[in-house]
Amino acid sequence: MFPLLIMLLQQPQLRATQPNYFFPVVVLLLMAGGVAWLIAAVLGFARSPAFGPSARWFSYAAVCMIIYHLHFVLFGVFAVLGVSQNSVDLSTALGIGAFFNLFVVLGAICAIMGFVRMTNPR
Repeated sequence: MFPLLIMLLQQPQLRATQPNYFFPVVVLLLMAGGVAWLIAAVLGFARSPAFGPSARWFSYAAVCMIIYHLHFVLFGVFAVLGVSQNSVDLSTALGIGAFFNLFVVLGAICAIMGFVRMTNPR
């Protein structure tokens, strides 16, 4: 799988045009996702005393997803700054992007812990 992907990326004639709606859709979905996860985290932490530790773990997962959205925005800012400067240096953006899915993994671990804690009904 990976050698085929590497060979595909090495092709010089591979071109793609960006659709006109790409940037507004990405920004709108990032904002909507961040706001939705923020609402989920606030509701989860507010209701965790009534529903127990499983709700708290799901709230931690929502917080990890908020940080993921902020990380995605930060990656985009540094990528745009790296391209817009005279020297195309994307090392900072790639350094940030290397940990792209870190908070998704942490959120998944928190959600798993939430499901594990949910097995003890009240």
